[in-house]
Amino acid sequence: MADCPGKNFWPELLGANGDAAAAVIERQNPNVNAVVSTNPTPTTRDFRCDRVWVWVNANGVVLRAPRAG
Repeated sequence: MADCPGKNFWPELLGANGDAAAAVIERQNPNVNAVVSTNPTPTTRDFRCDRVWVWVNANGVVLRAPRAG
């Protein structure tokens, strides 16, 4: 992740609303697209600096600290 431009990790968003967290992520790093997804949902496993998975539960609460990848 060190090669990715801008902020790459958001531990402060753990427990936040997923949609609000995605907005914060994209505001703090305009190089990324934050994708809100319910855990567990199958996803691609390729690493991309321009993507941040925001894993939420059924109530839309962030379950894991979002990070670029």
